[in-house]
Amino acid sequence: MIEVIGVSKVFGDFRVLDNIDIKIKKGAIHGIIGENGAGKTTLLQMMAGVYDVEEGKILIDGESVYENNKIKNKIGYVADRNQYFKDYKVSEMIDFYAGIYDGFSKEDFKEYNKIFKLDINKKIRQLSKGMQMRLSLMLNLSNRPEVLILDEPTSGLDAIVKKELLDILIDQVYDRDVTIVISSHHIGELEKICDEVTILNRGRVKFGSNIDEIKENVKKLQVIFKEDVKDRINKIDGIINIEKVGSVYYLITDNYGEELTTDLKNLGAELIENIGLTLEEIFIYTNKNIDRGEIDE
Repeated sequence: MIEVIGVSKVFGDFRVLDNIDIKIKKGAIHGIIGENGAGKTTLLQMMAGVYDVEEGKILIDGESVYENNKIKNKIGYVADRNQYFKDYKVSEMIDFYAGIYDGFSKEDFKEYNKIFKLDINKKIRQLSKGMQMRLSLMLNLSNRPEVLILDEPTSGLDAIVKKELLDILIDQVYDRDVTIVISSHHIGELEKICDEVTILNRGRVKFGSNIDEIKENVKKLQVIFKEDVKDRINKIDGIINIEKVGSVYYLITDNYGEELTTDLKNLGAELIENIGLTLEEIFIYTNKNIDRGEIDE
């Protein structure tokens, strides 16, 4: 459905994205995770056709997105900061969208507004950031898009509305087979709804897979050794973080498997216990700058 093939993006001397490859299946919810400056927003803007692709290509249903009105008609795009006509009333924005998008449903907007509760007689400039996000979500959902691209869509929303939004997104997938690409700093929310995630680090793909596969590869291990192995343990391939509390070592690895277990046993490991990690913890550890020459005690 969505193919990102060898995509790079440069602004001036800064390489924002570097040879990105992502495939997103139709009817999937795909999360984009990364630190500030990792390239998330730029990638989503390119998927939505805001920016042209200078290196590589982005295809939706096999066609390029940029300046392709046929494909753009299939896309709903909610930006992290929404720029609307400030002196328009909400009701006027509804009419504006209905005039542009053939598939726009005013009835759908009314149904969504039972949840999001906006005064349609208010002007855009009278709306808070959270209210403007609600408006953007309702307008784009009411387009009945085949692809929905969301950049920090829960920003400014209270807990109840966030829950309602996540339920709506899941319903969109099951009821209409919508493909959703979503970026958020609230990684716990993504873990609940996403089929797959891509973790970006400094403009490159660090991990890209379904969440279960990422959790299979990235593990936290509690290990007890027969003797002090402080000088040798950080030479093992695949260990990305080491902490030591008393005689117990806590190891983070992004290459968990039989070979790693054998290496630890060869160092004298008496106990190797697997401790589960959340997606947020995986993101933190895999993006952490590690001084491999030191062990925290």
